[in-house]
Amino acid sequence: MTPLTIDEATRLATRALRLAGAGEAMAASTAKALVSAEAQGLASHGLSRVAQYATHLRNGRANGSAQARVVQHKGAAVLVDAAQGLAFPACDLAIATAITTATTLGVCFAGVANSHHCGVLVDHLRAVAEAGMVGLAFANSPAAMPAAGGKHPIFGTNPVAAIFPRKNADPLMIDLSLSEVARGKLMVAARDNQPIPLGWALDSEGRPTTDAKAGLTGAMLPLGSVSSPKGAMLALIVELMVTAVIGAQFGFEASSFFVDEGNAPRIGQAFIVIDPGALAGKDVYFERMEALVSEMLIDDGVRLAGARRMGLEEKAKNSGLTIPDALKDQLDRLVA
Repeated sequence: MTPLTIDEATRLATRALRLAGAGEAMAASTAKALVSAEAQGLASHGLSRVAQYATHLRNGRANGSAQARVVQHKGAAVLVDAAQGLAFPACDLAIATAITTATTLGVCFAGVANSHHCGVLVDHLRAVAEAGMVGLAFANSPAAMPAAGGKHPIFGTNPVAAIFPRKNADPLMIDLSLSEVARGKLMVAARDNQPIPLGWALDSEGRPTTDAKAGLTGAMLPLGSVSSPKGAMLALIVELMVTAVIGAQFGFEASSFFVDEGNAPRIGQAFIVIDPGALAGKDVYFERMEALVSEMLIDDGVRLAGARRMGLEEKAKNSGLTIPDALKDQLDRLVA
């Protein structure tokens, strides 16, 4: 294992992305997000993605010179065009615009189209909580899961996320993939030649598998798919929210993130920002939040949503990161 400070990791990731063709702002925004994910213990969305993004930039699957811009703003509805660049600058713009709009109107729906992989979805909402607002987020991704009762991949793992600010405490942060596990976990298992549990994925023939590489070429299983179609139905809702509503591509129209060659995915993200002050009022909101948290913590063993990842991130700020030697070697090759 190789130790790195947060600054060292950020500089390494930024340089790798710049050399692959990303503009300065895009590289900086993306590197910051990936290092934050690594610091939170989310290796599947952390520095392991640098090589993937760099390859997509070099192969034209992502446009390093793209400039995200607001292309539609009607009342509380905002549409940002990521221009086929990496997702992070476009999501930053969408969130900033949504906060400003919600401050005036009480709520905002901001969509991002023509986008790419957006990393840890809930992290885009941190600025929302810092502004004292509630945030919801949705994203689609290249096809990895079948529809309820089906066999071939149609939907992505289509994560959903939410953030709820607290007074004088870290926000509650919820982030979950609608597959049984995030697909990035298969990517890490495949890289490390580790098996995966049954119930995570199917191979290309539709058979349950413990082989991570076979799962990546097959299909992910929806959340709760063994006993219920609920995960697949939720994935359908997210798919329509970020495609039919904002004009992004369907997951089955986008080439997998896990192949070097392919099309620009042009998938989407959507964010809803709500000002509690426009409804029951912020005093009521914060009182109700703390009442619920207090009730939850009556039981030993309850862990507040997001507490573990934020604790790990705080620790990493002080003592740095530790990444596999193979990953460090990969990053070094990218900047050589």
